[in-house]
Amino acid sequence: MSRSPGMPSPDELETRISELRAAVRRAMSTGDRREARHLRAELREAEKAWDDAVLGEPAPVPREDGERGLLPVREQVHQALTLLGAPAAPKLIGSVYAAFFPGEIPGSRLTSLRRDEERSFRTAPYARPYYLCAALTADLLAPARGLLTVSTWPLEQRIVGPLSPRTDFLTSAARLAEHAGRGRPSPDVQRLLWRFASNIPGAVNGTVGTVDPAVLAEAARAELDVHRDPDRRRRESAATRARDRLDDAERLFGSRLRALRDTGRRPASNGEMDR
Repeated sequence: MSRSPGMPSPDELETRISELRAAVRRAMSTGDRREARHLRAELREAEKAWDDAVLGEPAPVPREDGERGLLPVREQVHQALTLLGAPAAPKLIGSVYAAFFPGEIPGSRLTSLRRDEERSFRTAPYARPYYLCAALTADLLAPARGLLTVSTWPLEQRIVGPLSPRTDFLTSAARLAEHAGRGRPSPDVQRLLWRFASNIPGAVNGTVGTVDPAVLAEAARAELDVHRDPDRRRRESAATRARDRLDDAERLFGSRLRALRDTGRRPASNGEMDR
């Protein structure tokens, strides 16, 4: 999705939002309410800029039949993954897009998407602002089966270890709930949030099928605090190996042949999720 020159990217805005949230907590812990209010105002502006950059009304593009369509599939997937903030399976990506954005992602188009992206990168490296690439397994640095990520994410974010399926699930739950809480969730969004909440202790406190986004976000973050550090250490260790051993293309799409040659077995599907 195009943006005006000089405007921060969604990834840059997410970093800024995280920094501002931490600064707000520090100001509140020291009792500096004036600074906290100032920082919260900046936080709201950053969140609005993120919404405008990622969730803005998509510009129609011509389709082959001459009608007006929505965004190309790769941009739809990019929007959904940016909202999730973690590696995800095509089924979840499609559900998130259908709930939060206009239109749907045709499931048939997702089957060959990663292969098409890899082919494009190897033909003309870095010709695109981003690529939809594979998550990498922490043990073999091989492509994790059925998980898509975004090339502009830090390498640690694109690697999945033993604890990553749960931490990524909780990360996505918190992010979706936070975004849904900024407005009035539609029935589709409520159904999606319920799928997350029903698998997180303390996230459900009302009628079956309905979720309070704030309660879900808080419950997801509370459990995430338990798993985040050990998962992060595993991912960082694997990322260091990947930087030492893999070339640019392999860091994005995995090293299937090397994994087979080194271990004599099929690449692991560590981190596979069908959420």
